[in-house]
Amino acid sequence: MQCSIRSVIGITLILASLPACTSTHIDQFRQAATSINKGESIVILGRRQNNNYDTDGKFVKCVGATVANGNDRIRVIPEQEFLDAMFPFFEPRTAPVRTAHLKQLMAVSEARQRLKDYGLGYIVWVDGTTRRSGQYGNINCSITPAGGGCFGFNSWQDDSRFEAEVWNLDTLESVGSISTDSNGQSYLPALLLPIPLIAQVEASACSGLGRQLKQFITGKGT
Repeated sequence: MQCSIRSVIGITLILASLPACTSTHIDQFRQAATSINKGESIVILGRRQNNNYDTDGKFVKCVGATVANGNDRIRVIPEQEFLDAMFPFFEPRTAPVRTAHLKQLMAVSEARQRLKDYGLGYIVWVDGTTRRSGQYGNINCSITPAGGGCFGFNSWQDDSRFEAEVWNLDTLESVGSISTDSNGQSYLPALLLPIPLIAQVEASACSGLGRQLKQFITGKGT
């Protein structure tokens, strides 16, 4: 019995050492030159469409934190603070979907003044999601008088695809976009206890998109 337990532990340690692989690809499309002045800020917003579709708020917050940190950091207005201050202009039913709508919004003196008070240089719209596919395997758990445990193996693939479109508030035009596609294979082996080996696809997509966004807005990504 002691030998059997040692064997199980040994196999479990080997499985735990397996890497959960993640790969990330980033594309950039620039339509105009960009730069940001000292004291200017940006806001990063998730696309929402009448509560039927909602970009993950945690991902948007993660991108904002990446942009707001480091030696090349940019001041980022928190999304919820901005939405509360700009109510009702950026609610799902009223938020500008295209730059033509932004021009219409800027014709409203109250909205224009609120945006000016924030010293905003750019609005960044983030759109996307993470999907799971290719799941296979099975894990069974049981309890017996002699003990219990879980045995089996699961695996699946996650794919995070997000795009950030950048609007210049001086020209009221889109200056370009950045897209990221991060995918990875996750594993869940179980020998007595499940050992999750999760591919951090959203974290990788957030890090890549945030770094590229800083370079783009400051003009270093030209």
